[in-house]
Amino acid sequence: MKTIDHWIGGKATAASSTRTAPVFNPATGAQQAEVLLASKADVDLAVGAATQAFESWSQASLSQRAKVLFAFREQVFNQIDELAALITDEHGKVLSDAAGEVQRGLEVVEFACGIPQLLKGDYSDQASTGVDVFSFREPLGAVAGITPFNFPVMVPMWMHPVAIACGNTFVLKPSERDPSASMLVAELWQRAGLPDGVFNVVHGDKEAVDALLDSPGVAAVSFVGSTPIARYIHERASATGKRVQALGGAKNHAIVMPDADIDFAAEHLVAAAFGSAGERCMAISAAVAVGAAGDAVVDAVTAKAAAVKVGSGRDAANEMGPVVTKAAQERIVGLIGTGETQGARLTVDGRGLVVDGFEAGFFVGPTVIDDVTTDMDVYREEIFGPVLSVLRVDTVEEAIALINANPYGNGTAIFTASGDTARRFQRGVKVGMIGINVPIPVPMAYYSFGGWKDSLFGDKHVHGPEGVSFYTRAKVVTSRWPERHHTAEASYHFPTAT
Repeated sequence: MKTIDHWIGGKATAASSTRTAPVFNPATGAQQAEVLLASKADVDLAVGAATQAFESWSQASLSQRAKVLFAFREQVFNQIDELAALITDEHGKVLSDAAGEVQRGLEVVEFACGIPQLLKGDYSDQASTGVDVFSFREPLGAVAGITPFNFPVMVPMWMHPVAIACGNTFVLKPSERDPSASMLVAELWQRAGLPDGVFNVVHGDKEAVDALLDSPGVAAVSFVGSTPIARYIHERASATGKRVQALGGAKNHAIVMPDADIDFAAEHLVAAAFGSAGERCMAISAAVAVGAAGDAVVDAVTAKAAAVKVGSGRDAANEMGPVVTKAAQERIVGLIGTGETQGARLTVDGRGLVVDGFEAGFFVGPTVIDDVTTDMDVYREEIFGPVLSVLRVDTVEEAIALINANPYGNGTAIFTASGDTARRFQRGVKVGMIGINVPIPVPMAYYSFGGWKDSLFGDKHVHGPEGVSFYTRAKVVTSRWPERHHTAEASYHFPTAT
């Protein structure tokens, strides 16, 4: 059985702890590896390596940092296929989807390559007589990223390229369910010329997470995961004085107006709901059909959902793979049953799906549930699986109110042919990321990603300009260079510009 080690100080490192967790192939249901679970001592070792490396990396020139980032970009680009295969074998998503994930992570690396421009400060000449004022930003120190299973390459790349470009060092705690991609990324950083200790990987569970949150050597924590854990991360890390960005769960709605192109909307709803088996924080899990659009939306979505090709992610003919674990499969199936019991109507039922040759795989087929109401479990819970609930309202105002009443505020979308309706929607919803005829409005890397309400704890979104701000802090210098032997009268009142 293959054992997956940590990566500390520039090399694969065995744990002091003997605890391990199984790593499965979700398509076959078979265990394919075991991953070491870090103890506090292992985390301390990684943080120590990062702290030591910070002394020199934080002083590296912008040109040197950019050179490493450009080299890392080439390393990742050349290994897209290998990274995608690792993702597929441990997460389950189809290869094309996995490659797309790597590409979106690569875009953040490309953004970070521009760090000399991104870290330019401000300068005010002659702010007062003979006095100049200027500002610049400095890195924080050793920072940590705690990331989820659903995007084992992209989500960490929302964090570490920007943090490292800004002069910080990084300790990544990826999901123990699909850890192999992070180890390859560590090797790619090393091949790119990144000094040992600047990027470290520790695998683990709550013990490792708590050790990072409590460590006095960690200056900031970035997290993506469920809302209860995001709240916990924010509270515990903030209590120790750390800077925290913690992205939580989601219940993303897509409104379909009667004037929308129903076939276009249904095509994109199905892709957004069932791509990656619905295991995306930006997946559309609730379609809100407005007025006369209701029956047409349900009919179109039902037909397209029933035609989705489900199977092993390694087969290029498939459009959707399994969910990540047996426990996830059982939870999703249970919620589908609860929806039916509570009065919703199943138009496509994905329970009991068996894929030939992969009978033990963790598969749940695309599921469409009509006549869902806001008090049902399938609406209130973040299912994180291939389940699309359809709710019905009479007006766009009711749809906006429904979205705003939901505790989550990650992403939302509207399908319409009316610019006026779209504008009312984008100004009215209390959600961080909005799509107009775009079902998964994930911003490009030069913008920042993040939600509102229970989808974000902390005041900074990830990557983009807010990522640079999060991983640095400002210094403002007020300077004067008087002539030698010049005597100027000092004032005892509060200084003002003259």
